[in-house]
Amino acid sequence: MASERREVPEPGQARRDARSRVRRGGQRRDPLHRARGRARRRERHAVDHTTTSTLGAVRRARPLTGRAATMTKRTDWAQRQERGSALLLRVMTWLSLRLGRPAARGLLHLIALYYVLFSPRARAASRDYLRRVLDRPVCWSDVYRHVFTFATTIHDRIYLMNERFDLFDIRPQGQTLVDAALASGRGAFLMGGHLGSFEVVRALGRTRPDMRVVVTMFDENARKINATIAAVNPAAQPEVIALGQIDSMLRVNERLDENCMVGMLADRTLLADAASSMRRMAFLGEPAAFPLGPLYMAAMLKRPVIFMTGLYRGGNRYDVHFEMLADFTHTPRESRQAAIDAALVRYVALLDRHCRAAPYNWFNYFDFWQTAQAAQHATGTSQTAQTAQAATAAKAPQTMQAAGAMPAPKPADVAARVARNAYAASRAETAGVARARRDEPRRSEAAHASLAARETSDA
Repeated sequence: MASERREVPEPGQARRDARSRVRRGGQRRDPLHRARGRARRRERHAVDHTTTSTLGAVRRARPLTGRAATMTKRTDWAQRQERGSALLLRVMTWLSLRLGRPAARGLLHLIALYYVLFSPRARAASRDYLRRVLDRPVCWSDVYRHVFTFATTIHDRIYLMNERFDLFDIRPQGQTLVDAALASGRGAFLMGGHLGSFEVVRALGRTRPDMRVVVTMFDENARKINATIAAVNPAAQPEVIALGQIDSMLRVNERLDENCMVGMLADRTLLADAASSMRRMAFLGEPAAFPLGPLYMAAMLKRPVIFMTGLYRGGNRYDVHFEMLADFTHTPRESRQAAIDAALVRYVALLDRHCRAAPYNWFNYFDFWQTAQAAQHATGTSQTAQTAQAATAAKAPQTMQAAGAMPAPKPADVAARVARNAYAASRAETAGVARARRDEPRRSEAAHASLAARETSDA
C-alpha cells in the first residue's frame, strides 16, 4: 500500500519530472522561444489597444441617444410622423362605402384645405416642386389642387382594396411588356416612384389570375402600410418584403423564381448619409439625388425592369403606363455598372416626362432637391474659407517678425544637423529593410488569400 501511495505524483510533479528528463537528455530550449513570446505579447497588446481605441472612437462619434443612437441619420421624409389614425381610417372607410364615391369626395375638400393651411412644410415643398414643373409663378389654387390630387388617390384606395373596380376608368398602356415578362416565367421588377397611384397598378394584378404583385419597401413603412390596409380591408393586404433585412434579396429572388412581379418605388432613400449609393441627376432642371440600390438589385438578380406609374387624370380616370427601363437578363458582370448608369438616366427621364404630363401627381412633400442643405453647406464652406484666410493673414506678420528676429545659423551647427539627419535616415532604412524581410511571409499569405477570395467571388 505504501508503494502504491508513492506512485501517485503530487500536483505538478509530472510536468517537473518531464522537464527535468528533457534537460537531463541534453536537449536545450529554443533560444528564440523567449523572443517569440515577447513578440506575441506585443502583438496582442497592439490589437487590444487598437480595438479599444476604435470602440472609443465609435462611442464618441454617436451624438444621438436612445433608440436613435443605434441608427444612422435618416432623411427628412423618414423622420416625419404620419398624420391620422386607424380609427379615422375606419370611419372614413365606412362613410365612403356607405355614401358612395361622389358624396364621400366632398369630405376630401375639407381634408385638403386642412393640410394646406396647417402643414407649412408640405405646402413649401409643393410650391418648390410646382415652380419647377409648371415653369411659372405658383398660386394658392395650384398648391390646393396638388394636395387634393394626393388626397383623391388615397381615398380611391378604399374602393380599389374592396374590389370596386367598376367605379374607375383604368386605361393601361404598354401592358404587352408585362405579358412578355410573365410568359418568360422568371418574373420582373416593376419600378416606379411616388408619382400617381401604385394601388391602381396593383389592382390590375388583382384582376388577372396569372399576375401576382409583391411589394418591397422599408421595414417601418411596411408596418405602416399593413396597419393602414388592415384598417380598410384586411383581406386585401398585399405581400410585403421589408428591405434592409438579411434575407431581403433572397426573398425577392424566391418570388421572382415563382414568376411574381416585384414592385418598388425607387425615388427615395431611407438614410441621409448614403452618398455612396446615390447619384445626383438632373430632374426638372436641377440635380436631385436618386438611389442606386433598386437597380443594383435587379442587375444582380438578372431580371428585366419595367417602369410603371398610375396617373390620376381627374374624375374617375387613371392612366397606367408600363415602359421598358432595362433588361439585365444577359448583362455580363463587366458591363453591369454601365447598364445601371444607363437605366438610372432613363428612369429619371421618364419621371421628368410624366411629371410634366401630369404635374399634380408628384407626391414627395419634402425638400426633394435638398436646396436647404445645399445652401447651408455653401454658407458653411464660405465661412470656413473666410476664417482660414483671416487666420493666415493674422499669422503672416508674426511669422515675418519671428523670421526677422531669428539669428542666422552657424556653419558648424548646420554641418552637425546634416550629420545627425543622415545617421537617423541610415538607421531608419536599416530598420525598414529588416522589417520588410520579417513581414514578407505574412504579406505573401495575405496576398494569396485575397487572390483566392477574388477568384471565388468571380467564379
